[in-house]
Amino acid sequence: MSGKLRFAAVGLDHRHIYHLVGENIAAGAACVGYCPQTSDPRVLEGFRERFPTLRSMDRERLIDDPSIDFIVSAAIPRDRPAIAIKAMRAGKDVMVDKPGAVTSEQVAQIERVAGETGSIFSICFSERFVVRACEAAARLVAAGEIGRVVQTTGLGPHRLNRTIRPDWFFDPATHGGILTDIASHQIDQFLFFTRSSDAEIVAASTANHALPDVPAFEDFGEILLRGKGASGFIRVDWFTSDSLPTWGDGRLFLLGTEGYIELRKYVDIDGRPGTDHLFISNRESTRHIDASAEPLSYFTRFQDDVRERTSTAMPAEHALTVTRLAIEAQAKATTLRHALEN
Repeated sequence: MSGKLRFAAVGLDHRHIYHLVGENIAAGAACVGYCPQTSDPRVLEGFRERFPTLRSMDRERLIDDPSIDFIVSAAIPRDRPAIAIKAMRAGKDVMVDKPGAVTSEQVAQIERVAGETGSIFSICFSERFVVRACEAAARLVAAGEIGRVVQTTGLGPHRLNRTIRPDWFFDPATHGGILTDIASHQIDQFLFFTRSSDAEIVAASTANHALPDVPAFEDFGEILLRGKGASGFIRVDWFTSDSLPTWGDGRLFLLGTEGYIELRKYVDIDGRPGTDHLFISNRESTRHIDASAEPLSYFTRFQDDVRERTSTAMPAEHALTVTRLAIEAQAKATTLRHALEN
């Protein structure tokens, strides 16, 4: 396959569709259209502001168009597997926002159809793939700068923005729960940086600390996991304060046998300006690295995979293992009911 790849956007329910489209365009592909169907008019409005020249088209027409190479989707999480399966059966590769599925049955269906069709199924874990500091950390870890990574601590706080969230946001049946949804980012990072192909969910818990009027919602979650000679701790929540200049103070700590790395992905709180701060301490030095100019590689590698029929950007096995583990953690989680009862 040569020449510029063509893709379309189907599923405009989450704002992550903006980087799925924008970064693929920046990596060289042409977006030939999008389906305007959405559960959140604000997302569609923002999409049209960012991509005013893109054509609005019928969903079925986009999926059935043989000239389109791949589909990107940030649909309601529950609906992403059906869109991906339909696209793969139409001969297309797929890139979806996380979570790629919300049930074990959906994971099995995706795995089966990807195997039958030979299509690429990729999940864009944006807290790794759209964070330049993560690119820098990957390079440093691969170079042996902190030895072997033996523990990770991943923090994923988010701002609730309750008044602008669509109804499905508060229904765990649609997004799978807080661990299935946002903790999938940290599970992905644990497996990647510790070079683990799988993991054991040792313990997990969730809670609704602050929204008694929405009892099914979870605003806090944590996971303890073990992998290939390594362990990890994950904390996710919806408690980002209104004064913080970004949606969340996302952090990642990588403990190695010869040093450690801390990533302050989106803000160095009351410190250095900007994003993508990396701190490293090893045998040679302790220093801060401004990683804001580090190139993003996932989208270019994904497009190379589409052309070459390789699996370098996000092997489907990794994507589905992350999703399966997140769903497992959600199912095993102890609910801290006392949080609202006390």
